[in-house]
Amino acid sequence: MIRSEVLRDIAPILRDQLVICNIGLPSQELHMIDDQPTNFYMLGTMGLSSSIGLGVALAQSKKVISIDGDGSVLTNFGTLPTIANNVADNFILLIIDNGSYGSTGDQPTYAGKKTSLTAVAKACGCENVVECKAEDTGKVLQAALDSNKMTIIVCKCESGNIKLPVITKDPVVIRDRFMTAVQS
Repeated sequence: MIRSEVLRDIAPILRDQLVICNIGLPSQELHMIDDQPTNFYMLGTMGLSSSIGLGVALAQSKKVISIDGDGSVLTNFGTLPTIANNVADNFILLIIDNGSYGSTGDQPTYAGKKTSLTAVAKACGCENVVECKAEDTGKVLQAALDSNKMTIIVCKCESGNIKLPVITKDPVVIRDRFMTAVQS
C-alpha cells in the first residue's frame, strides 16, 4: 500500500477526530479523500504537523491525530523528545513512513535506510510506540484511540504518489473552520 491508500483506509476513523495533516501531498490526498472541517491541512511548514498537533492536544481535551511523514519527522527531530516529555493522552502521532520525501519526488530518507523512527521515538522516551504494516494501520489507530493513551504509530508503507490537484482553499479558511471545530 502507498500513503494515499493508507489515508483512504483510515478516513472513516479520522472523520470524528481533530486531524493535523502533514505538508504537501498527504494534505492534498486527505483533502481529496475526505475533506472535513476537523482537518487542518499544512500548506507550507514541513516538519511541524506533530508539534502543532501536540500543542492542540495540550490546549484542549478532544482527541488529536497528527499525520506526519518520515521525512518531516526527520526535519524536526526535536518533536519526539518534546512529545515524550509533554504527555497528552488525547494525542496520537501517526508517522506514515514510506522511506521517502514523497512531496518532492520520492528521494530516499534515512528512515528508508538505517534509521528506525520506532527506535528513535522509544529512545526519546515515548512510552507507547507501535510499528505496523500499512494494511494494519486502521486497526492500530482505532486501538490507540480506544486506549486513551498518547501513542506514536509508525506505519510502514510503500513509496509512491498519486496525481492530484493542490488544495485551493484559502489557508485562512482552513484555519478558521478548524478553529471552529476545535471550539465546538
